[in-house]
Amino acid sequence: MATHEGPLFGDVLALARERWVQEMARRLAARGYDDYRRSDAFAMRLLASGPQPLGAFTRPHGRSRQAARKIVTGLVERGFAALETDQEDARRRRVRLTTSGEDYAKAVTQTVTALNRELVRKVDPQELATAISVLSFVKDSFAT
Repeated sequence: MATHEGPLFGDVLALARERWVQEMARRLAARGYDDYRRSDAFAMRLLASGPQPLGAFTRPHGRSRQAARKIVTGLVERGFAALETDQEDARRRRVRLTTSGEDYAKAVTQTVTALNRELVRKVDPQELATAISVLSFVKDSFAT
């Protein structure tokens, strides 16, 4: 049986994600947003396109209904989002950005874009394409 030398993929992946989130938090704090949460990048980019049903925060993105509610509750508590009744179906709730949420969404999007641009400048395009391919494989292979 062959053994693997060096760091394990899962460990490097977890550490890289943690560092990315830390850098997002650091940069957003410098812009006056000191309460960044790891789900904010996803949520803000989703809501920037307009109000979304609660279901948009769940399964397609690998989250349970409970996790989706926690994300939305956090946004509402921080004043970035509001829940409203769906005009077409009163049984459904939609999430929309507040005015401060629109500002936060812009800051989050700009920060993600800046980090991505820096990464593209520092990493060989072929290596980046390979990394994206591997990460996409992992994401799709272990989906629930």
